[in-house]
Amino acid sequence: MHRRRVRRRSRFMHATAVIAALLVLLPVAVLLVPLAAEAQHAATIPRIGLLFPTSLSDPRTSRFLEAFRQGLRELGYAEGQNIAIESRFAEGKWDQLPGLAAELVRIKVDVIVTYTTPATQAAKQATGTLPIVFTAAGDPVTDGLVTSLARPGGNVTGLSVLSHEIIGKRLELLKQVVPGVSRVAVLWHPGVAGARRDKDMVKEAEVAARALGVQPQFVEARVPADLDRAFSDMTRARAGALTVLPSAMFTNERNRLVDLAAKNRLPAVYTYREFVDAGGLMSYGANLADLYRRAATYVDKILKGAKPADLPVEQPTKFELVINLKTAKALRLTIPPSLLQRADQVIE
Repeated sequence: MHRRRVRRRSRFMHATAVIAALLVLLPVAVLLVPLAAEAQHAATIPRIGLLFPTSLSDPRTSRFLEAFRQGLRELGYAEGQNIAIESRFAEGKWDQLPGLAAELVRIKVDVIVTYTTPATQAAKQATGTLPIVFTAAGDPVTDGLVTSLARPGGNVTGLSVLSHEIIGKRLELLKQVVPGVSRVAVLWHPGVAGARRDKDMVKEAEVAARALGVQPQFVEARVPADLDRAFSDMTRARAGALTVLPSAMFTNERNRLVDLAAKNRLPAVYTYREFVDAGGLMSYGANLADLYRRAATYVDKILKGAKPADLPVEQPTKFELVINLKTAKALRLTIPPSLLQRADQVIE
């Protein structure tokens, strides 16, 4: 009898221990279920890799990111719900781009979106299979990013700014603002776009300048340290105005460029509005934020099965003219009313 009581007591204590353990484990299990579901969800939603040569603290980077997210929202994507974004920033160190591109490939994103030609080239070197969508590429055919604009071929496509094709237009606008100018400095960055494209840009600037009756003075700057010397060369040659050819380095150094132009009292026309936001006189070019918003449509098509090889490169159909009246007044320039009416934005 005593042994039966002991066995019952033992079974009772074992059952009690089991129940107690279950009571402890049940809340943990309840917590783990949504975590497991969330991890599974994160693993199944598409991931977009963004590759920037700039830093996150750069105001234009934030603007481009928001424009891209806006484009995604317009197409029904919500970050963290049905799309994930992995961003990598080179912090202005161009030699870091290949490693960052390789990292995006390694974590197996579904598509890589790049800003500038160097970032696109780094991504293309890192993968020949993952889809790549570029934004703000100057001449994707000459730079070897695509086979043709209509049929890119390979795994790369995107949006071009066609900067070198509107160099003449920028000079024309500058001539309207400074009608008596006889010598215009042309600041350029040799090697940034490849020998062929460099040659095309220089030729276009030379032909356009001579057609407008002005003498072009080509001034090189290969690294930021060259800028002070470049402006000394301009003033020594008595240049009366300045146009800046496309270069990611120049865009990164836009505050310094604008300050040097002001210090040397040189009216200048730039490639993008970011220079005018920094205090430059005027710019004429594609809206880069809008290109990023449009890049979302390429991502959407690719995620739905389209191949980059079959998606034509998009060229801007509208260029924006931005004028800084405060800078014009500081230079004692009068902007023609006809030009002000044509401007997409006038900063006062």
